[in-house]
Amino acid sequence: MRVIDPSPEHVVTTPNATMTGFASPGRGSAELSTWHAAIPAGITGPEHAVSREQVWTVTAGALDVTCDGVTERVAAGSAVVLPPDVLRRVHALADTEVYVAMRADGLVSVPGAEGSRPLPWAV
Repeated sequence: MRVIDPSPEHVVTTPNATMTGFASPGRGSAELSTWHAAIPAGITGPEHAVSREQVWTVTAGALDVTCDGVTERVAAGSAVVLPPDVLRRVHALADTEVYVAMRADGLVSVPGAEGSRPLPWAV
């Protein structure tokens, strides 16, 4: 068993959100990465794809999630399953908080950018 406490060194802030990493290979999990994301109202993240399925559980606020050209509204208390290798974009309708779970070896890619990279808060 391993207990992972939040720590300032596990926090990554981007122009779109603040992610706090919990479980990850670098923090003792062999198979999964989990993190919390705080997304300010009005923010639309970049279009991107992730190589692994992700489950986003919204605990506050609401998101419009566009995945493979289809947009769904996901409000607090709901979860959305995002398939791997499909373009997606997230827009926060209000200050929103989500918890995300993903297989630990996921990589992100952005259209027009070369290659893929790990998510820094999930390693």
